[in-house]
Amino acid sequence: MSEIISTPPPVAVATPPVTKPSFKEAFYFWLKLGFISFGGPAGQIGIMHTFLVDQKKWISDRKFLHALNYCMLLPGPEAQQLAIYIGWLLHGTIGGIVAGSLFVLPSVFILMGLSTIYVVFGKIAWVAALFYGLKPAVVAIVILALIKIGKKSLLSVFHVVIAIASFIGIFFLNIPFPYIILGAIALGWLAKKFYPALFKETKSASQISASEQEYYLNMDSEVPGTGFHGGRFTKQVLVIGILWVVPFLFFSLSQGAAFWQRLISFFTKAAFVTVGGAYAVLPYVAQVAVEDFNWLTKLEMIDGLALGETTPGPLIMVLTFVGFMAGYHHFGGSLAMGALGLVTTTYYTFLPCFLFILAGAPIIEKTQSNQNVKAILSVVTAAVVGVILNLTVYFAQVVIFPEQRSFSGIDYFSLAWIIISFIAMYRFKIGMITWIIISALAGLTYYLLNTFVF
Repeated sequence: MSEIISTPPPVAVATPPVTKPSFKEAFYFWLKLGFISFGGPAGQIGIMHTFLVDQKKWISDRKFLHALNYCMLLPGPEAQQLAIYIGWLLHGTIGGIVAGSLFVLPSVFILMGLSTIYVVFGKIAWVAALFYGLKPAVVAIVILALIKIGKKSLLSVFHVVIAIASFIGIFFLNIPFPYIILGAIALGWLAKKFYPALFKETKSASQISASEQEYYLNMDSEVPGTGFHGGRFTKQVLVIGILWVVPFLFFSLSQGAAFWQRLISFFTKAAFVTVGGAYAVLPYVAQVAVEDFNWLTKLEMIDGLALGETTPGPLIMVLTFVGFMAGYHHFGGSLAMGALGLVTTTYYTFLPCFLFILAGAPIIEKTQSNQNVKAILSVVTAAVVGVILNLTVYFAQVVIFPEQRSFSGIDYFSLAWIIISFIAMYRFKIGMITWIIISALAGLTYYLLNTFVF
């Protein structure tokens, strides 16, 4: 009888767990993010999701969305606050400060340079040309992010319905963003209490939950220092208070004290009313800065919005352009005072963001194991998907129909480049940074051909 030789089953090779990134590695990531964070909040959140979740696996989808839910409830730029939150998760308070600061610093210097060029030469055509190809690429990035986030956060039919309702509410009915989020919280609470079956997850949702262990930070991770601590909270409020008061007192004793006091007070107030993002606060800023304070003209405000749209960082950076123009005009065309106005505006616009996150994130983290809170926040996440879809459509309309929404107003280059960009990054997996560079060069080339050839 011949001997039967059995072949042992193949041994599965376990994927090594993702280790905690070093502070240096995280520092360089946040620095790079500050230079490539185009596309407004939707594009910036998409870029962070691609790098942090898909590529580096530093944080899981659910942990990422748990943080995003909280940031979407706050006044201020949610993408920058999300960076602070994740920086804090990875490396504590110093990590949050570094992440939040580097998210805006590159755009501060870029916008300062462009603002100087703007007032000296009065033309920014080359800037628009350089970023002409970038805008449609960012639309494609946002679409990709929407697909990824939607797949991993719409866990049931109920969540899909919430996302659709959120989009209809904000896009067609013009319901303010805060009301949509409050409505999602109320619906989540009612559904969890009276119809818990609505939260029954699909098979794919269960698979997503099982894959949490692939990430360094996941919904099972216990972050040190979570929960509410009165002493720590008081200390944080005092520190932020001191950081607010000291420059204010310095400016109160300097030349043009009344101007600086008004500037600081105005932009501090603006920082607390930016619930709903930059587009919600810009009409208020434009009205007060242009009509009441005469810091700049309507046309200059529009040019500032164009600069904000074409530079990295949150769109709320438009406020720093207003600060530049305010200092520049008030002090008789002084570039130095314009630069000081820009820096001061940036400081007071973003200072509250660090308090919101560093004081609030430890409390929010403590709720991640609470099933009721998780259910409610999952509904908020679904509503956020609808909001991101709204931002995607809005941004796509601005890019494809720059003048008017009609067939005659279509920018065919932008439309074609959106499609090309989506295919390049989705089908052929071309890296995001590589494609951003290619797109910027494509826009510049298109402008030069139209200017000097045709």
